[in-house]
Formats: sequence, structure tokens, C-alpha cells
Amino acid sequence: MNHFLNSISLHLSIRENTRDLQYARDYQPQSGGVSHLRVMLYGPVGAGKSSFIDSVSNTLRGRMGMETMTGTDQSTKGQSLTKRYKTHRIKKDGRNGYYNFVFNDVMGIEDGTGRGVHVDDIKLAMQGHVKDEYKFNPVSPLTSDDPGYNQSPSPDDKIHVLVCVYSANASEITDSVLHKMRDIREAACDLDIRQLLIVTKVDEACPETQESLRNVYKSKHVKKKMAEFSSKVGIPMRFVLPVKNYSDEISIDPDADTLILCVLRLILDFGNDFLEQCAQNTSTD
Repeated sequence: MNHFLNSISLHLSIRENTRDLQYARDYQPQSGGVSHLRVMLYGPVGAGKSSFIDSVSNTLRGRMGMETMTGTDQSTKGQSLTKRYKTHRIKKDGRNGYYNFVFNDVMGIEDGTGRGVHVDDIKLAMQGHVKDEYKFNPVSPLTSDDPGYNQSPSPDDKIHVLVCVYSANASEITDSVLHKMRDIREAACDLDIRQLLIVTKVDEACPETQESLRNVYKSKHVKKKMAEFSSKVGIPMRFVLPVKNYSDEISIDPDADTLILCVLRLILDFGNDFLEQCAQNTSTD
């Protein structure tokens, strides 16, 4: 009986995946002034920001690959490997061109001052003022006199969706990191940028999810973690989604794809909502 139910569940997952894959392939920003949706990920070091970008690419392309340098630098006490502000585009396999959404990764948030990404750099990036390949300086944020500062950002340069990333397997959020995350969230709210939170590494969080990703919404531990992050960061629970990034796999997993595509679908819908609001604001000015 369990095998039969699992077969049905797998069939439904594949069907849903096919629908959401097509949605991503056909996606076009619903605004005349924007050629692509820009999504930025932020969160503590090691949360899985870069890995999520790789995972989306793997899911969309149906094969394993690497878009980013993932992980942390163990030689420097777990500091982020992401040092520069970089736009990641995902190429369409067997087709010309790229998907009509891009991801921007940033240096991880660290405890204390003078470590990790500077919150002011993230605020400037949300407004489109940070040029591609700008090298983050944890001690001194970008200023308008720096070469990496974009004086006249276009609508394409600005962030349309902000994604907070946190690990279900992480220890307690420190007050310093939490303060930085809240500061970023408030700045995004002031800009009306849509936000969501993804909880990564759910497969490592408890025996249930380690046994099968289909147990993710049954896991009391994962649900507790999601509720905890929702409360502390200030993002509504309905916009907190679990995900399992690809890490040591050598082939695609339909169950992992289901969670990844669910997040991607919400990101694209949020982006359209934001662009639609921007178009309405422009027409009433």
C-alpha cells in the first residue's frame, strides 16, 4: 500500500513540476519598462543562498551543473565565499537565450560589526545603485563616489523580489544578525519590494524529512522552525517555504524539484505584483 501511495505521490509531483516548469519557461515580466525580473537573496553565511541559485538552474535545465561558487571558506572561520555582487542568468537548454529572471547573490550576513555584507550595501543594491562585480567591503559600504556605484539605475537594475534564506539546521539566530535582517526587511518594505523567506536544508532538520522530502509539511520540527523564522524576521508564515537545495546529488530528484519550483513560482508571481504596482504608480504620477 505504501509503495502504491508513493507512486501516486510521485506521479502528482511530476505533473505539478511539468506545469511549473512550463510557467517558468514562458515567464515574461508584466511591465513595459523591464526586460527581466531581478531577485536578490540575502541571509546568514552558510544558509544556502548560492546553492539555491544552483538548484533552480539544475531544476530548470533538468541536469546537474554549477552556476555559482557555493559554500563557506573554512580557512577563514566560515566566512562567505561570495565576495562580489553578481547577476546570475540561467540559460535555456536547447534554446537560444536565457530565462526572463535573474538572481543576485550577496555576501552573507555575519555576527557583529565589520564582518559580512554591510546592510547599507544591500539597501543600495535594492535601489539599483550597485554595479555588477562590485566587491563587498564589510568595513566600509559603497558610496556615490566609488566606481562600483551606479548613478542612474534603470528599472532593470532595481530589485523586484527579495528572498531571505535561512537554514532549518542552523543554531539560534544571534541578536546582531537578526537586527541586520530586520533592517534589510524594513528597507525593502519602504520600497514596496515583495518578500518571502525560504527555509533550506529541511532534509537535515529531522529524521522524517531525511527519510522522504514528502514528509516536509508533516514535520513538526520543520514547521516549528518556519514559524520561528517568520516571527523573528517578520515575514508572514504563508510566505515562508521549505526547500531542499541540491548538494551532493548526481541526478535530479522530482521531490526536491517540487519544492524548488513552488518557491520559484511564488517569486515570479510576487515579481509581477511588484511590477504591476510600479506601473500603476507611474501612471498616476
